[in-house]
Amino acid sequence: MVTGVGRLAAVLALVLPLGCGGSGAGGGSADSITLYTCVGDDTVQAVIGGFEDTHPGVQVDLFRAPTSDLNARVAADVRSGGLRADVVWACDPLTMRTLVDQKLVGGWTPDGARALAERYRTPDYVGVAVLYIVAAYHDGAPVPRSWSDLAGPEYADAVALPDPAVAASALGALGYFSNADGYGLDYYRRLHDNGAVQVSTPDDAVSGVASGTYQAVMTIANSAYLAADNGSPIGVSWPEPGAVGVYGPIALARSSTDSSLTKQFISYVVSRPGQTTLANAGSYPTLAGVPGPTIPAGAPIVYPDWSRIASDQDQLLRDYQQIFGG
Repeated sequence: MVTGVGRLAAVLALVLPLGCGGSGAGGGSADSITLYTCVGDDTVQAVIGGFEDTHPGVQVDLFRAPTSDLNARVAADVRSGGLRADVVWACDPLTMRTLVDQKLVGGWTPDGARALAERYRTPDYVGVAVLYIVAAYHDGAPVPRSWSDLAGPEYADAVALPDPAVAASALGALGYFSNADGYGLDYYRRLHDNGAVQVSTPDDAVSGVASGTYQAVMTIANSAYLAADNGSPIGVSWPEPGAVGVYGPIALARSSTDSSLTKQFISYVVSRPGQTTLANAGSYPTLAGVPGPTIPAGAPIVYPDWSRIASDQDQLLRDYQQIFGG
C-alpha cells in the first residue's frame, strides 16, 4: 500500500481556493455511494461485497489507487468543484489528518467505534485495519530477534528497507524509531553504514528477500506471510521492542453528512461482521476478538506517536534522506 503522505497538503493548498473544499455533493446517488481508498483490492472488494449482500439494491462505486494517486484524485476533485467521494478509507493517519484539516472529511464516527481501542479513534475518523511492520529473513539467515540486529555484522550488505517518502508503513516505522530509546535516527545511520539499501515499497522488500538478494528486510506482515504461504523461502520475525503498528482510518466526506447509506457503510466496516470480512480477506482488523492473520503468541507490538510525526514529518524525512538519499 503506497503513499505520498507528504504531498497531499501541498497539493490541496494550491487547489483549494479554486474549489468548494468539500461543499459539493458526494459521488453517490440515493442507491449508491462512492468510496475512495488505497486499501488492497482483495480486502476492499470483500468488504464491499459483504455490505452489498446485506443491503440489496445498493451499489458501492470504487476508486482504488496508491495513496499518491489517491491524493491526486482528491486534489483534482477539489479543483473542479468538490470531493466526489462519500467515504475515504486511507492507509495511514497522516493522509487522513490532512483531509480533516482541509475540512473534506470528518465530523462523524459510528457508535460502533466505541468498541475499538482508543488509539484507533478520533472525533473525525476511525481506524479499521492495521499494517504491522516486521522483519522478513531468507531461509538460512540468522533470525532477527531485535531490530538492532539488522545493523549488526551478520547482516552486512544484506538488508533492505522501504522508502518512508513512498510507503506509509515505512514512515510509521521511521517515526517510531526516531523517538525510541536506543534507536533514533542513529539507527538508520547504523543500517546505512552496515550496507543496508532502500527500496521503494514493502512488496519490493519481500521480493528481494525471497529471491535472496537480501538476507533480511523491513516489510509488512501481510506481504511477508502471503509470500511465505505461497512457497517463498522466507521466515517472519516480530523483533523487539516490537512490530510497528500503522492503522488505516475511514472517514465520512463532509459533503455526505446527510447520507444515511454512507453512514451505514462506515458502520458496517467498523462492525464485527465487517471486521470479520476484512480479516478473512487477509487484513488485520482493529476490533478486538476478531480472528485475523497471523500474530505469533506474545509478539511484541509498538505504535508510533502520530501527533509527533505530523509535527516533525518534513524535517524527519529530510534528516532520513540525508542518510539514504531520495
